[in-house]
Amino acid sequence: MILVKVHRAGMGEVICLCDADLIGKKFEQGDKQLDVTESFYKSEEIPKKKMLTLTQTSRNLSITGKESIAFTIKHHIIEKESVIIIQGIPHAQVI
Repeated sequence: MILVKVHRAGMGEVICLCDADLIGKKFEQGDKQLDVTESFYKSEEIPKKKMLTLTQTSRNLSITGKESIAFTIKHHIIEKESVIIIQGIPHAQVI
């Protein structure tokens, strides 16, 4: 299950997609750290069509987890080459 959270600040927004089973976990590898906090990522599941619209129209995305990354690659939101792996967990950002 993919959770989607929208953070709005000032005139911008960040759309966060995250695999539900990663919420509350922390991953470290070398100098990289990925802290999947509830406050930043936890939200609710939304229909895939709405998720696609949000990700296609946003300029700022944070994407974490195998299912979330696969969804955004499938729909040409990100490219496979832009994904980093931290302790086995794929993550990408679009800014």
